[in-house]
Amino acid sequence: MARSAGSSIASLKKSPVALAEARAGGGTRSDSGQAAVELALALPLFCLLLLAAVQIVVVAGDQLLVIQAARVAARAAAVSADPVAAGNDAAHRLLGSAVNVSTAIHDAYVTVTVSITNGTDVPMVGALMPEVHLVGHSTMVLEPP
Repeated sequence: MARSAGSSIASLKKSPVALAEARAGGGTRSDSGQAAVELALALPLFCLLLLAAVQIVVVAGDQLLVIQAARVAARAAAVSADPVAAGNDAAHRLLGSAVNVSTAIHDAYVTVTVSITNGTDVPMVGALMPEVHLVGHSTMVLEPP
């Protein structure tokens, strides 16, 4: 079916706005790869944010472990004949040799402070974050044996 000359002349008489709208809807440029490019640009940033969130969760878990170690050390110190040695042993059993433990006895109470420096070790974001110093305190009533 052949196009009539009148229809081609009518298309030439369209306003510039109508021509721009026609091009926008059915332009010759393909946008099929735009989503892939946007994903390629956004995915590394999303992965870094996800790894940073994992690092924060790891540090929060280690903080809970330090607090628990302080509680266990304070309980061991409260019921022992030698509170300082018992508190140190209990904290070192839970956290290893890199832990700093201080035990203070005031009147009928024993206070144990446990501290450790936590290295940030999640790949790619661990190097960007500084080491974190974690501290836990616990106080209990002395219960002589």
